Parts: sequence; C-alpha cells; structure tokens
Amino acid sequence: MNTLGIIGGMSPESTATYYTQINRLINQQNGGNSSAPLIVHSVEFQQIVNCQKNGDWQQAGEILAQSARMLQQAGAQAILLATNTMHKVATLIEQAIDVPFLHILDGVAAAIQARQCKKVGLLGTRFTMQDDFYRAGLAARGVSAIVPDETAQAEIHRIIFEELCVGKFTETSKQFYLQTMNQLAEQGAQGMILGCTEIGLLVQQADTPIPLFDTTEIHVQMAVDFVSGSLKY
Repeated sequence: MNTLGIIGGMSPESTATYYTQINRLINQQNGGNSSAPLIVHSVEFQQIVNCQKNGDWQQAGEILAQSARMLQQAGAQAILLATNTMHKVATLIEQAIDVPFLHILDGVAAAIQARQCKKVGLLGTRFTMQDDFYRAGLAARGVSAIVPDETAQAEIHRIIFEELCVGKFTETSKQFYLQTMNQLAEQGAQGMILGCTEIGLLVQQADTPIPLFDTTEIHVQMAVDFVSGSLKY
C-alpha cells in the first residue's frame, strides 16, 4: 500500500473522521487487521482561524505548506488536506511538495457529474460560500454551484465554528441546514454539496430526499483509492 500524509487539525473533529473512515474502508477491502499507512500532522487550529479572520491567507498557506513538506520528508507519497476551506491555498501547498496533492474538488466534481447533476447547492464556511476559489474551481470542472443568501450564510458559518468544530450537534441547527437546502432546491439545485467536513456529522442522506455530496466521504474514498493503488498520478 501507498503511504498517505494528512494535514489535519482543521478541526480535530474533521481529522478524526478522516482517520477513522480511511482505516475502516481499507480494513473492509483487505480484511484481518489491515489498516492504512497514514502520517498525520495536526496543525494548531486557532492559528489557522486567526489567519482566516485577518484575511492573511498567505500566512495560512505557508503554515500548511510547511506541514506538507514535513509529511513528505517523513515518507508520505501523497498529501491530503483534511478540510474544505483551506483548499483556498492549495496552490501554495502544491508548490511546496514533489508528491501528488489529492485535491478535494477533483473528487467532488467527479461525484456530481456521475449523478448527472449540473447545478448544485453549496453549504460551507463563509469563506467557501463567498470566496471565488470553490465555486470557480467547480465551474472549471464543469459544475455550477449556488449558495444561500447572506443571512443564511452567516448562520451556517456560525454553526460550523461555534458548534460543529467543537463537537456540538443540535436538532435546531440540523433543521436550519435542512430548511436552507430546501430553499436552494427550489432555486434549481439538483443536489447539495456539504462543503465543510463537519457538516456531514450533522446532516446525513437519510434526513433529506435531496442528493447529498458529502465532501468528507468523497475525499476519504480518494484517499483509500490512493492508498490501495487504484488511484494513479
């Protein structure tokens, strides 16, 4: 199997989900006590959050690029960034390493196209919904994404950072997310991107008839395919 390096810590909840799901799927594939050869570097999340709040994406990118270099030096044969929002600085990470970078948007766009969806809703942090990097990245891959209004975006963002990232899950927040999804569906969204790795901890496909694209599950499958050797670069 190939060794995968994971830049984690954004948030710890998300990173734990990645680690558990990757190992679970590898074990299901190979049986016995099989697990994935993973190297995880967990950054200090508050430092990243401070960079986000200050708009200092260059500094955040340099922190994550350094993490990627450390992982490569430790023996990682590819790098995965266990978060959606910080793919905003993916180019800085890619420039810092000589091994493949498993970009989350490659997997998300492929999953959406496999369901023959052309227009989808996007939920995530304020940065993911408002900044151009995510929607433009999807558009370049053939997918059109729409987002909630600014009031809904603010509440979605608040719930992520004040609740989901610290392991708090409430029925009120879940219903707000589902209501927002329904509104986007009324605007023509054929599916919904859970564009923050923590959202899938709150809302699952069983909660709605709208097709969900859980970016964590999609990214995890990319990781498993790389580790097992079926994903080639």
